[in-house]
Amino acid sequence: MRAPAWRGSFGRLWSAAVLSSFGDALRTAALPLLAVTLTDEPLLIASVTACGYLPWIVFGLLGGAVADRVDQRRAMSRVDVLRGLLVAAFALAVALGHASIGLLIVLAFALTTLQTLFDNAATALLPALVDRDALGSANARLLTGQRIAGGLLGGPVVPLLLAAGAAVPFAADAVTFLVAAALVASLPAAEPDREPRRSGSTLRREIAEGLRTLWRDRALRGLCAATALCNIGMGTQLAMLVVLVTDWLEAGPAGYAAAGAAFTLGGLAGGVVNGRLVARLGRLRSVLLAGSVQTAALVVMGTVRSLAVVVGALAVFGLMGMVWNVNTTTLMQERSPAELLGRVSSAFRTLAFAGVPLGALLGGAVATAWGPNTPPLLTAAFFVLSVLALIPALKVNVVVVEPDDGATTADVAR
Repeated sequence: MRAPAWRGSFGRLWSAAVLSSFGDALRTAALPLLAVTLTDEPLLIASVTACGYLPWIVFGLLGGAVADRVDQRRAMSRVDVLRGLLVAAFALAVALGHASIGLLIVLAFALTTLQTLFDNAATALLPALVDRDALGSANARLLTGQRIAGGLLGGPVVPLLLAAGAAVPFAADAVTFLVAAALVASLPAAEPDREPRRSGSTLRREIAEGLRTLWRDRALRGLCAATALCNIGMGTQLAMLVVLVTDWLEAGPAGYAAAGAAFTLGGLAGGVVNGRLVARLGRLRSVLLAGSVQTAALVVMGTVRSLAVVVGALAVFGLMGMVWNVNTTTLMQERSPAELLGRVSSAFRTLAFAGVPLGALLGGAVATAWGPNTPPLLTAAFFVLSVLALIPALKVNVVVVEPDDGATTADVAR
């Protein structure tokens, strides 16, 4: 296994992804903090997260089919321009005092609708920019860079930007979208590695072909089922983390920033250990281990009323989350035909994300009924089911030996 070259197309794609993640972190950290100033109803706060994932159910499959038809580089650039304009308009509304829970929900829904095309196009584009034997390293570097920018750098900056004005984090996010769009647009045009569409082919038939391909691959089918169960719980966790930290732990915005930073640092550690872990266990067993350890961390979060302990548990949770994400993405790229990668990716993401809105609403409901510490315990229950769903996929013949790809060695820092 070898690492991708930093210079050239991959370096520009990595820079665009990392810069955009920095802006996303500003927005995603500021949104719940803004939401809790607009309402004290946990269910309404959870609705913002739920509507941020709902478009994957409605438009996810369509986004993948379109990504397999169009110039992926151009589609990603145009989507980022549009997202930048939307966030800039929202920043203006906040600055003028027109923010509301309804507006937050509309923004979350609109941005994720555009993301369904962007993410599937990005997943399909990466194998065209790096060699196949560098995919694992490329994914690790992308996810690690995004975690550094999004959590380690972006999250802690939010309280400072909010002190300058509630609209400032959103204005900064708009700028990062526009700069990322320019970087993606600068990538060289290349002939896609895919067969021409058959005569009479329709979006409906192409979507069905992607679903069939996902279903027939036992490894991808098992991963998809496991991820779907995880994400029901993750919807609960994402929506209610701000309530857990600011209400149950009484730690305020600073504690919330510390929790996000711990999750990020754990993710960086996951990038470091992933290559060695895969070399010993293989990709699928590494994912199984990740889910098991995350379950234990969630139980700790929901039972120990200490900011320091919860921060430590989030670090472990983030470490294993990185292992899960890198290997899931790489397996999908390795096992899917190039001409179907956008559709397989969209089918996987749509089925996996379908439960997040439900989980977010469940989180709001259980927090209201039984207290703000119960959502992590509900999430842990879903992770147990996820681990059980993944076990049948272990029988698949997947490459086990992979040397350390050095995803987060000193090279990344350069």
